[in-house]
Amino acid sequence: MKPSISRAVTALVALGVAPAALAHHPLGGMEMTTFMHGMLSGVGHPLLGFDHLFFILLVGVAAAFTGRPYTAPAGYIGAMLAGCVLMTFGVALPGIEAVIALSLLVLGYLVLSGRALSFGAALGLFALAGLFHGAAFGGAMASAEAGSTVQVLVGYLLGLGLLQYSMAVLAGWMTRNVWQARDATAIQPRLAGAAVAGMGLFLSLEVVEGMLFSVLGLA
Repeated sequence: MKPSISRAVTALVALGVAPAALAHHPLGGMEMTTFMHGMLSGVGHPLLGFDHLFFILLVGVAAAFTGRPYTAPAGYIGAMLAGCVLMTFGVALPGIEAVIALSLLVLGYLVLSGRALSFGAALGLFALAGLFHGAAFGGAMASAEAGSTVQVLVGYLLGLGLLQYSMAVLAGWMTRNVWQARDATAIQPRLAGAAVAGMGLFLSLEVVEGMLFSVLGLA
């Protein structure tokens, strides 16, 4: 394996492993009753699957080439929090799993292609995806923490937003300073795009399989 590729794979794994360690609920299943409980849950709870984890990391990678590496991820964060709130209060979005799978496939393909997104295009794509990723987080919140108070929910949203924004910014910083990728055509970000696109394809096939089984009455 070439040194540059090896460094790219190592950095991507490092980005994934640290947040994954926080994926376990920090309160150990204890009922949340305070703002701090909600915030700790927001920091430790949201990364329930590698789909969310790798998407937000790739948001940071893609944002690094928009010219707005710190503001472009805000499109995802804002919409993600909005989707979370909507779902928490029972406003469901259609086809959440399918859209999340497609979001990985589309963003992964764009980064793999070596095309730098404009700030406006990135903002729109991040926001659309964020709405559905947030709805998935809100679904978990509504079912597992339905008795939470407003202050718990505020803390949860704050922890959720701060964690994922920090992850995106860190991924963008590593893209520019560790991978030293100066433009979107560099091999390291394209490898990251390939990995995420592959996961998106796999998840999309799972969604299609589930739909077929449902239609055939095999689910």
